[in-house]
Amino acid sequence: TTTAQPGTGQDRAMRPDPTALSPAELVATMPFARHTGVAISAASREEMVGHLDWAEERTTLGGGFHGGALMTLADSLGAVAAFLHLPEGAGTATVSSSTVLLKAARPGRVTGRARVVSAGRRFITVQTDLTDEEGRPVASTTQVQAVLA
Repeated sequence: TTTAQPGTGQDRAMRPDPTALSPAELVATMPFARHTGVAISAASREEMVGHLDWAEERTTLGGGFHGGALMTLADSLGAVAAFLHLPEGAGTATVSSSTVLLKAARPGRVTGRARVVSAGRRFITVQTDLTDEEGRPVASTTQVQAVLA
């Protein structure tokens, strides 16, 4: 079985069944996530877990993580979580994404956990929570993905 790449919303780029891919292979299907340093450590229909390590090119004023870097982690995990809930042959595209930045994330690792809170026939809603190395909340993202036939 083949399906579209996560986050592309198009089925022109075909890949093997995503449930058969390793976490590293899932990241490889998302060039931007790979380029920005997103890593996935666990992938299942129940929960996606990944992280982003601090690097100077991912910072803003004062040396903390840039909000866009944090949103990239959340969006990447959310996209794969939604993708793993698609019906066979369907693709997905983000239709809305809302991120609340709760505190500055300083040098270290930010970990994200994404879970699908609703998987309907037309839309999939994913909640992704980001924490710092001490387990403190950094950001929370809710995104809605359209299910594309």
